[in-house]
Amino acid sequence: MGKNIILTGDRPTGRLHLGHYVGSLKRRVELQNSGEFDEINILIADDQALTDNADNPGKIRDNIVNVVLDYLSVGIDPAKTTICVQSALPALHALTFYYLNMVTTARLSRNPTVKAEIQMRGFADEGLPAGFFVYPVSQAADITAFNANVVPVGEDQLPMIEQTREIVERFNKIYGKTLVLPKAMIPENETQRRLPGVDGKAKMSKSLGNCIYLSDTPKTVKKMVNGKMFTDPQHLQISDPGHIEGNVVFTYLDALCTDDDFARFLPDYQNLEEMKDHYRRGGLGDGVCKKFLINVLEETLAPIREERAKWEADIDSVYDIIREGTARAVETTNETLARVRKAMRIDYFEDRSIVGEWNELLRKAKQ
Repeated sequence: MGKNIILTGDRPTGRLHLGHYVGSLKRRVELQNSGEFDEINILIADDQALTDNADNPGKIRDNIVNVVLDYLSVGIDPAKTTICVQSALPALHALTFYYLNMVTTARLSRNPTVKAEIQMRGFADEGLPAGFFVYPVSQAADITAFNANVVPVGEDQLPMIEQTREIVERFNKIYGKTLVLPKAMIPENETQRRLPGVDGKAKMSKSLGNCIYLSDTPKTVKKMVNGKMFTDPQHLQISDPGHIEGNVVFTYLDALCTDDDFARFLPDYQNLEEMKDHYRRGGLGDGVCKKFLINVLEETLAPIREERAKWEADIDSVYDIIREGTARAVETTNETLARVRKAMRIDYFEDRSIVGEWNELLRKAKQ
């Protein structure tokens, strides 16, 4: 029976935010501590970040440590989870090149995730970088290089996993069973699959400025909730009936609050459903809801900030964690590359068998 191996990761284009925490980081810690997996790998995808930041590599360099600080602050344990840097794993580059022959440009252009990202980043107008276009192939190289059979992702990334599966199936069909076929793992709670930005946009995004970052101060969090958070535009008076659907305050509460939070911060209600019912029938103001959410957010973020401060005081240790994790990942990914090259029969210098093959060809040619 094969190993249970996870690969996940993030682009180091900035600090990680609440959307990352709700959608993936919290779950990663749970999976890490579950004891159900033989290996857990987190890839800092700096190569992929460069596909749309090639003119600003300093942005990527500056944020690698930032991202790792966020990992460590939420409870990622380097003794249980390998944290590594994509660009320092040469095998990934070779695998990407081989896998490009397993997919057509027409298929890449139909990938819904790629199409959505092209639209969001304005590439349709400015011209599409080839590196960004083949992003799904690079991701397939990442996943297969670590022999991952489980890839935790949001719903928006499912087309990328499907494309990886297609590449794996095609490679195995041509060269024999070599690569592990991965499956996606998406959050069970629908509200955790994609946390919207504070402004109600479909996705919390650094570029849209609608994020609450894990390292934000209490003052900044309060400002984002009170000043920018979208509620119900029809809820003009406290007495007006309110709508829960599309109301970001309640979306965040769905994802984060517990019954214990009500006991501590808002004992007028036993749980979120009671609070929602009151809001729907009228008589509950947005100010009360936002104040409660701020308390819930602080309950989540305060220990994360505290842990981050400890690691910020010892960046040398953070650097060593990244370096050592990457060294382990080099070994793993090189083993996969060797297996792939052998399957493709391009491992010319692993032994001298090609000499015998050529001698046999020459012998037959002379007959």
